[in-house]
Amino acid sequence: MAPLGFLSRFVLPFSGFVFTCVLAVALQIFVFSPISPDLLLLPEPSSLTSLPTNTRLQGVAKLGEGMVKNSEDVWVDENGVLYTANKDGWIRRLHRDGSWENWTMLNSQKLLGIAATRRGGIIVCDTEKGLLWVDKDGQAKVLLSQVNGSELRFADDVIEASDGSLYFSIASTKFDDHSWYLDVLEAKPHGQLLKFNPSSSQTSIVLDDLGLANGVALSRDEDFLIVCESWKFRCLKHWLKGDEAGKTEIFIDNLPGGPDNINLAPDGSFWIALVQLTSEGWEFVHASKAAKHLIATYPSLIKKVNGVYGKASVLHVGADGKIIKKLDDPDGKVISFVTSAFEFEGHLYLGSLNSNFIGKLPLI
Repeated sequence: MAPLGFLSRFVLPFSGFVFTCVLAVALQIFVFSPISPDLLLLPEPSSLTSLPTNTRLQGVAKLGEGMVKNSEDVWVDENGVLYTANKDGWIRRLHRDGSWENWTMLNSQKLLGIAATRRGGIIVCDTEKGLLWVDKDGQAKVLLSQVNGSELRFADDVIEASDGSLYFSIASTKFDDHSWYLDVLEAKPHGQLLKFNPSSSQTSIVLDDLGLANGVALSRDEDFLIVCESWKFRCLKHWLKGDEAGKTEIFIDNLPGGPDNINLAPDGSFWIALVQLTSEGWEFVHASKAAKHLIATYPSLIKKVNGVYGKASVLHVGADGKIIKKLDDPDGKVISFVTSAFEFEGHLYLGSLNSNFIGKLPLI
């Protein structure tokens, strides 16, 4: 009888302890989870994914190495001056003579998309303050901080139309820029495309329920615009003029990465930066709600699943949505997490959230 007494005295309480621990972990994962996830279908193999991997992006020249810090977006104005918004709060300029300038300090580490304006200066997306305008003298002011009475949060990219209107994306109305990967894990559309009219100070929703709305670009004739949906692995075309005005259709989908920023090329085509949203071997996470809850609860696991630092890819797409070419750094040897690509005078300028330089690549 002694062994049975031992079991009842030690084993059974231990079983209760284990049960309590399991219950506590389950409550932590499912009750206190920051997401309410849906399953996410990853891209199927297609003609895009079968494009030969290359190392073209490993040939970039490193502009401003050590001076630039995690520039999510780059823009080159008509005079050939390159602007970049850095995570240390500086807007820096690269002049044609090769000299860099600390142009203006915005005292923010929340800077994302930028675009030049026709009246001079640039528009900057600040994920906390909203849309900022920096005039030609480097003086900054908040242009838009609220939409329909709510604080404007997570403005991602912006483009100005010829009439002065601004089209800009809200990546997520639920998560902020530091927790953007939770939007990927939740896989519910919280993104928006908005239009701001500076002359009337009116803001309207152009498109709602977007999957991590990201880059925005106007066509050369401004008859349509493109907006990127990162975790839907596609870009949408929204018609602004003509018989199709107001209609939205798929511009390109089933992309081999999440489309980030998109920029119009001089010939009317587009450059799209692609990011690898999931690390190799972790794709199963997106097919399991339980796995999503578990990953979302522990930041260290999010870092393992998030694959953006592993490689770099840029896609060149015609105005008809057909692929022209793809450029890669397949293992992130020289540059990774490329978030923007801007063409100017036969060169491609690359912004990255994982580099201390601006990449410059000849296209000839």
